[in-house]
Amino acid sequence: MFHHVYKQYKGEPRPAVDDFHLTIEEGEFLVLVGPSGCGKSTTLRMLAGLEEISRGELYLDGKFINYLSPKDRDIAMVFQNYALYPNLSVFDNIALGLKLRKTARHEIDLRVNRVAKILEISHLLERKPSQLSGGQKQRVALGRAIAREPQVFLMDEPLSNLDAKLRAQTRAELIKLQAELKRTTVYVTHDQVEAMTMGSRIVVMKDGVIQQVATPRRLYDEPANRFVAGFIGSPQMNFISGGIHSEDGRLYFANRRMKLELPPQAAQRLGASSGKTLRSVTLGVRPEHVRLASAASAGQAGWTGASVQMTEETGADSYVYLAAGETRLIARTDSESAYMPEENVAFAFQMDKTHLFDEATERSLLGDAP
Repeated sequence: MFHHVYKQYKGEPRPAVDDFHLTIEEGEFLVLVGPSGCGKSTTLRMLAGLEEISRGELYLDGKFINYLSPKDRDIAMVFQNYALYPNLSVFDNIALGLKLRKTARHEIDLRVNRVAKILEISHLLERKPSQLSGGQKQRVALGRAIAREPQVFLMDEPLSNLDAKLRAQTRAELIKLQAELKRTTVYVTHDQVEAMTMGSRIVVMKDGVIQQVATPRRLYDEPANRFVAGFIGSPQMNFISGGIHSEDGRLYFANRRMKLELPPQAAQRLGASSGKTLRSVTLGVRPEHVRLASAASAGQAGWTGASVQMTEETGADSYVYLAAGETRLIARTDSESAYMPEENVAFAFQMDKTHLFDEATERSLLGDAP
């Protein structure tokens, strides 16, 4: 458990980690995600005991561990660079932590061989790291952590050095492995796809501050603020500036090019007032919730004209890039829909799937607090 933890480096004007407060559930796969420099690795290193905590309290299984050395925390860490000893065999690399703990030889043999079987590296036990591929080295690093049978696994971007195919394969293996071992895992990544596919819960961070903690599905469907909405999802959410307009008891999102009636649940949440009122907001809509039609639909209720800038084919889907004056949008369509550059079209939104963010605070006006 992190209890209002801070990390302030000497000479820095602001904390690298700012009031990190979170309880990690036993057996869960928790992912810390965010852009480079957001404080996620620093948070992990404080949990490991590799960074001192500037302020706050850290507990592991109810035990206060602020000043406990890394070796006494019953935590195993897997690094981005594998950290294998080049002069040792795969067997000895995996067994090293057990040997340092003076584990009995027969127990070491048992654990190393069991882990090697799980990770499918039994045939590599006599090799040196220089004889291994990147994916094999990563498995050895994982094996060394697993063999210790720690209370908590910590993983700091362990897949970032692998190619795309191997990364996806290893990702699936890690999910399966964690389900089998049922050990608490805290995993750091900057890759939101990795976070969404692996985490039972995800912590989104920015500038050292937690932005939202939620399941992958909730992060995607109910982002707490504009940063989370833009960071989670690929391609990212479309954002359009405008205002909330109240007219005859109904609420509209409006700007110079469009006037869109908000669905009843959104109007009820925001509270339609009598007369005309304006509130500066940003409307967010994901590419799959943008509908396209022929240019003849432009001007009809909810439909706006635009021109196609380009189309990006991804196989099963196509992404159509649109321009409507200064507004730029991406629409996701099926691969059978063909749109040509400079073609005039009309677009509309699935309004029950849209999001509204306060222009000043960037917080969601429709969702709950993180």
